[in-house]
Amino acid sequence: MGPHPAVAAIRLAVRRVLHDVLTDLTDRPAGLATAPRGGTPAPAAGSPPLVLVACSGGADSMALASALAFEAPKLGIRAGGITVDHGLQVGSDLRAAEVVTRMTALRLDPVESVAVRVGRDGGPEAAARDARYAALDEAADRLGAAAVLLGHTRDDQAETVLLGLARGSGIRSLSGMAEVSGGPGRSHRYRRPFLQVDRQTARKACMVQSLPVWDDPHNIDPAYTRSRLRHEGLPALEKALGKGVVEALARTAQLSRDDADALDAWAAEAEAGVRDEDGRLECAKLYALPPAVRRRVLRRAVVAAGSPAGSLFARHIEEVDRLITGWRGQGAINLPGRVEAQRQGGRLVIRQG
Repeated sequence: MGPHPAVAAIRLAVRRVLHDVLTDLTDRPAGLATAPRGGTPAPAAGSPPLVLVACSGGADSMALASALAFEAPKLGIRAGGITVDHGLQVGSDLRAAEVVTRMTALRLDPVESVAVRVGRDGGPEAAARDARYAALDEAADRLGAAAVLLGHTRDDQAETVLLGLARGSGIRSLSGMAEVSGGPGRSHRYRRPFLQVDRQTARKACMVQSLPVWDDPHNIDPAYTRSRLRHEGLPALEKALGKGVVEALARTAQLSRDDADALDAWAAEAEAGVRDEDGRLECAKLYALPPAVRRRVLRRAVVAAGSPAGSLFARHIEEVDRLITGWRGQGAINLPGRVEAQRQGGRLVIRQG
């Protein structure tokens, strides 16, 4: 008799991702000992690759940890785990130590707890996320991990799409979380095997395997936007529209991501054709582009000039776009990162002021 259907589902999802990790490692150029500067070192010749799971102790990440521990040895992969102590609750260090014990019991190795200091930029949720990813990046670099698995589920994806819709920040926000992501030099570091798995399946997998889980009180605290959306917003939508809202939102994320990727590629190709011989953006050529492509070209140029991508919103790009489409002699546009955009003699000049 095979495993419970919930356990089989999470193991299959992880197995597929681990195969992808091995394929990516195989496709690296022969003789490449390390990734580009700031990236993940390749395993030494003959040594098995290491894959880490980011585990908070909740049902989603514990289910992921158990599936990784089961599947990795069969593929010749070392499996380890990292838990991040955000220090936001009394006894968080003890909770992190418990998670380490649970991951060790699953025979993950290495296993670490990393304490972080959460700042204030962008609000509590964004600040905690930034601190967490910085800690995971540091651990992955130090340990030479080929990938870090994250336990985001289909339900998390649906919530992310709704949050993006509420911000009105465009199709990229509606794309939700990517199955594979990472920063510069780490573009394939983070893997999300459970984006097609619902939260209830992960919890059921923990229950039938007798895995203890911890329910973070922040997840039910109405002070947090995502918590309100999870416990009030989505249930209200399902009551009004019927079941299937979560699946539909997750499907929207994938369709939006495909469209956004295509438009980004178009903008990257178009950018060279709208610059003069000195590399300055020509307003007339920008005007001729479709609006969705033009705004992407502008965003790329603003980020390249030094504006932080995370602080750059749709309203900023709309103001720059008006220098092209609604020119009435207006002055320079001030952007995050002390970047200015100004129209001068038919050219768009974007630079740090």
